Amino acid sequence: MKKQILNKYNIVIWCFCLSVTNILYSQNMEALLNYTFNFSQNTTENSQNFIMNSVSKHFSPNGTLNKTEHFTLYLKYLPAQYSQKKKKEYTCIKFIFQQDSSEKVTIPVLSNWSYNYHSGIDEQNQVFGIDHQKFENLKDSEGNVLSKGISYNIYNTFIDFHSFCNYLAEPTDEGNGIQNLKKIGQRIVHESAYSKPPVSLGSNISEGSFFQNGEVTLTLKGLSIVNKKPCTMVHFDSGECSLKVTMNPMPDFEVITVGRSHWRGDMYKDLKTHLIQKVIMTEVVISETVLPAPPNKINSVVERNIIIENVNDYTFQQ
Repeated sequence: MKKQILNKYNIVIWCFCLSVTNILYSQNMEALLNYTFNFSQNTTENSQNFIMNSVSKHFSPNGTLNKTEHFTLYLKYLPAQYSQKKKKEYTCIKFIFQQDSSEKVTIPVLSNWSYNYHSGIDEQNQVFGIDHQKFENLKDSEGNVLSKGISYNIYNTFIDFHSFCNYLAEPTDEGNGIQNLKKIGQRIVHESAYSKPPVSLGSNISEGSFFQNGEVTLTLKGLSIVNKKPCTMVHFDSGECSLKVTMNPMPDFEVITVGRSHWRGDMYKDLKTHLIQKVIMTEVVISETVLPAPPNKINSVVERNIIIENVNDYTFQQ
């Protein structure tokens, strides 16, 4: 009888503890979901290593995979206070390119190339302070001259990196930016919505070429763990974009490409330091290229997948 009473007592105590635990869990969860985040704080300034993998798959309209291009960027970041010019400094340690299953090659001229990041477009009409001339007449480590299209995609790898890791991930000086995200589930329209940045690149891409964003939005989706660090997870979405690119690969031979694009993905920011730990992006580009000679028109679909990872020194040096 005494044993039965003790068992009933233990059950009551267990049920009471479970109820209290559920209440506390519910309260903590509610507090977490209603927490006010502050993205306007300055990023903790220390050097960082990034590895960016970008894969472009080119499809014909019937779904046939025509080619696959792999671009891998090893980029080191040095904060402004440690830079000689007192500006954010980035150094491309190496750049690797591979098409289909061919041998991987590097781009020698980009090895250990340093530049200072500039938000927006500078007086030379250069986006993010990236020198256009660096991508003129690129050659790979085998001495092969790269096509203008591949050269542009290599340049665009740097543009993509700073678009996600700086422009979208850092507070804006004017207009709506990540600093206006406060609560999980909140969605804002970024200041870059409907912007029309130039995409001209020296002699590779002619003046008048552009990429126009749609309604670019940021949504604070929740929390995650990356590199064993608690991170906020922010979703970005470009809306419906349009593009026009004019190229002159040779005299009196103009190639015009028009189309649409939609890119979206997630970025993970360290809760403590506000540094980017990871970015995942997917883009689909549908386009038509008009040539002055047969076949006159080429229709294509390109799927782009990007992963940017903040890595330690050991991983970066492999």
